Amino acid sequence: MAEIGIIGAGTWGTALGVLLHNNGHRVTMWSAFEEDARELRERRVHKNLPGVALPDEMDFTASMEEAVSGGKPLVLAVPSIYVRTTARAMAPFLKDSRLIINVSKGIEESTLMTLTQVIEEEIPGASAAVLSGPSHAEEVGKGLPTTCVAGAGERSLAQAVQSIFMSPVFRVYTSPDIMGIEVGGALKNVIALAAGIADGLGYGDNTKAALITRGIHEIARLGMEMGGAFETFSGLTGIGDLIVTCASLHSRNRRAGILIGKGYSMKEAMREVNMVVEGVYSARAARLLAQKYKVSMPIVEQVNQVLFEGKSPAEAVRELMMRDRTSETEALLWSRT
Repeated sequence: MAEIGIIGAGTWGTALGVLLHNNGHRVTMWSAFEEDARELRERRVHKNLPGVALPDEMDFTASMEEAVSGGKPLVLAVPSIYVRTTARAMAPFLKDSRLIINVSKGIEESTLMTLTQVIEEEIPGASAAVLSGPSHAEEVGKGLPTTCVAGAGERSLAQAVQSIFMSPVFRVYTSPDIMGIEVGGALKNVIALAAGIADGLGYGDNTKAALITRGIHEIARLGMEMGGAFETFSGLTGIGDLIVTCASLHSRNRRAGILIGKGYSMKEAMREVNMVVEGVYSARAARLLAQKYKVSMPIVEQVNQVLFEGKSPAEAVRELMMRDRTSETEALLWSRT
């Protein structure tokens, strides 16, 4: 049994806390708000995880010093837009080298850095790793079978993460491709917005399949330019995470997209979902990365125009359908022309 600190008491952090407790670990969870920590401590339920009981042995605190004390591995589970400020708040209490496992998904818009890069910049002594994959909190909290990937620059670190999380209901693979894992995890949320918009417009399974397939093509093209491996984008943290986020009503990105397809503005949709919609924040970063690396990402481009430039979703779909004729992949060669 190990002591584990989870920094962030949202649905994902809380679901992982239950999983880790069931794995035999002693879990302390940090919330940025004393009121939320007290409510979790006293009521033993999370308002956004119905049917998931929080074990009596789990501790909840709003004290960062208490949450990170003792040399324990730390799971960073705050929304991507708060990763830098949270890591900065952690840093003064981390005097030793510490395993910090990022479980958030996003790209920092202002710097275009991945989240583990942000962690390493704010906490120079950190041994940063990532855990990602097709894993909705609502299902992990209930102990439904799930598979993820632990990524780290060193095999031993990835295996340490694997050992912490592995259980009969949570299978963990290892990978050295942190870049590919994080790019896939961030950009799938943008494609999920597009899939939701298509649902909101009343389009069907054909449209969804096209968005998933062409979406992973865009993600892989950019991710490989950034140093990720093709195998990662064809695996759990690529196509696997994309499928579940585009298809499930657990997905807040898809739910926001459905509302936008029905005529809501981006801000109205975010208010209605009432949780952080990561794809909205990742969309601009994805567009900037596409420009930086000179990669064509037409779905990402149209999502940006709908979200931030007032373009109608129906017109965005029409432009995607009427782009110049081309081959599906340039890697295949014709035997005859």
